[in-house]
Amino acid sequence: MRKDVRILLVGEPKVGKTSLIMSLVSEEFPDVVPYRAEEITIPADVTPERVPTHIVDYSEAEQTDEQLFQEISKANVICIVYSVNNKKSIEKVTSHWIPLITENTDKDSRVPLILVGNKSDLVEHSSMETILPIMNQYSEIETCVECSAKNLKNISELFYYAQKAVLHPTGPLYCPEKKDMKPLCVKALTRIFKVSDLDNDGILNDNELNFFQRTCFNTPLEPQALEDVKNVVRKNLSDGVCDNGLTLKGFLFLHTLFIQRGRHETTWTVLRRFGYDDDLELNQDYLFPPLKIPPDCTTELNHNAYLFLQSVFDKHDKDRDCALSPEELRDLFDVFPYMPWGPDVNNTVCTNDQGWITYQGYLSQWTLTTYLDVQRCLEYLGYLGYSIIAEQESHASGITVTRDKKIDLQKKQTQRSVFRCNVFGDIGSGKSGFLQSFLGRNLTLQKTIREEHRSYYAISTTYVYGQEKYLLLHEVFPDFDYLSDADMACDIVCLLYDVSNPYSFEYCAKVFKQYFMDSKTPCMMIAAKSDLPEIKQMYGCSPLEFCRRHRMPPPQSFTCNIAAAPSRDIYTKLTTMAMYPHARLRCMCTCNRCTFCLCQNFLNSELLQTVRAKLYAVVLRRHVSQAELTSSTFWLRASVGATVFAVLGFTMYRVLLKPR
Repeated sequence: MRKDVRILLVGEPKVGKTSLIMSLVSEEFPDVVPYRAEEITIPADVTPERVPTHIVDYSEAEQTDEQLFQEISKANVICIVYSVNNKKSIEKVTSHWIPLITENTDKDSRVPLILVGNKSDLVEHSSMETILPIMNQYSEIETCVECSAKNLKNISELFYYAQKAVLHPTGPLYCPEKKDMKPLCVKALTRIFKVSDLDNDGILNDNELNFFQRTCFNTPLEPQALEDVKNVVRKNLSDGVCDNGLTLKGFLFLHTLFIQRGRHETTWTVLRRFGYDDDLELNQDYLFPPLKIPPDCTTELNHNAYLFLQSVFDKHDKDRDCALSPEELRDLFDVFPYMPWGPDVNNTVCTNDQGWITYQGYLSQWTLTTYLDVQRCLEYLGYLGYSIIAEQESHASGITVTRDKKIDLQKKQTQRSVFRCNVFGDIGSGKSGFLQSFLGRNLTLQKTIREEHRSYYAISTTYVYGQEKYLLLHEVFPDFDYLSDADMACDIVCLLYDVSNPYSFEYCAKVFKQYFMDSKTPCMMIAAKSDLPEIKQMYGCSPLEFCRRHRMPPPQSFTCNIAAAPSRDIYTKLTTMAMYPHARLRCMCTCNRCTFCLCQNFLNSELLQTVRAKLYAVVLRRHVSQAELTSSTFWLRASVGATVFAVLGFTMYRVLLKPR
């Protein structure tokens, strides 16, 4: 909504411009009228639209043409005042004032005009017969008001219409010549209808209409009022109501009726609630609400956003096969001004046997967008109407900004659910195959992917100790001499080499030594194409010895040249290392059954951390005097504490071991 309204009054001398302003302010006709009234500001709380209004007078006797041009350029609406008993002042409206205003305003944003016929108390006839042809000729003329400054007739109405012409202009909505709404208005209202159609059946039922009414006007419709609205549509449009619900045609007809009856503020209220500006474009503040992201923090969707996206998926998955066909996907994105997902998305997330994006793949793509480009994610949520349907303050409420990774390392735990793995490897080492295998595609399926549809990202879910996490794989272009900050910023590094190429490992070794040897980012070596005969790598030491020297897990064998879907164990290992970068995992299994996994669980348990902290505070951090050190009581307490700690630890170990 506009912050204020600036109204300029122009016209021939002696038509009563100043008298109109003074009659409005003092509520009586002035005995003495100056050449020009000073600029008046009406506070927001006394105007019908609750917007501050500035009223500016023009006097040919006191102002120059240059000053007039400046005032015209600053005005939001211009009232051209004429005298109903003066034909010359009426003729000047078209011969002088409208051309003058047109020349001094931007052609792309025409200022609305109000024709004001003053001194109606001096004549018995109306000037509307003369004015109507002028109104039909100039589309920028919003309305014409006949008034009398002397009798205070229609004075308040005049300035209300002027304010309304700015805040709720007719021009962007309606074409008088065609007597129909303009295409941009129809497009905007069509999107609003589809967003409000929560079950996607093409009809707004009573519940959806009430939700829409409450959303836009903060009050539900009474049952009788709801029936009256539908009856009006039924009488005028045969297919406006279907199954006792409002169709798109009926919805558009209602708004056309509002505009034709001068209630276009109703349509504007709806449009602005759904994020549209005066040009019927989605407002930038609506699409991109402020969101502060500190350095070393990532962005994820929160629970409410996932629930909303799940409802959008269910709304468009008409055949209930837990996948979106191309038609269903187009229908989902019909409320967007463009198609946001290209063919590469099908090679970034999981799909079914027909190549359609599954429910898991759908949520994965949203997670990827949120992580890589949160502003674009906010824009997409805006098109879908997240803040309106989920009844949130803005789309930013659907985003969680994670804490600094340094804090995660200090606390040795993380609350993040998305982890990024950058995959490095020389040309032909098998990086693309590694990414596609994560999505369940073996080598045979990978050969069907067209080069122009290739994706450098792959994202899906993995389970680490029973927790669902997203692993995002990113294939880094093998330019050893230049790695960008994005190439370096990740939770785990995957160094992939081809066991059948003797020179493949050297690239991985160089990347590790130059960029990651001194970093705290965990690294894993992948021996790809393990189905082929292994050839000795032309490097100073073997890959296994290299990993031992640099305290890395041993190289992990991998191949996607199998008949079934590739194993996902290696991706679970990557996610585990990303979640626990402080732990140098000697055991690379994630079975949650072996001694190493059980010990890791036990050592990371909150109960043990609490007990250890309390014992540490009581036994070690307490101020101990020299006398106490020699006291048998002190050593008795210390030994009891140590015994309790050991017994509790052994008990927890047995409890964890028993179910397995």
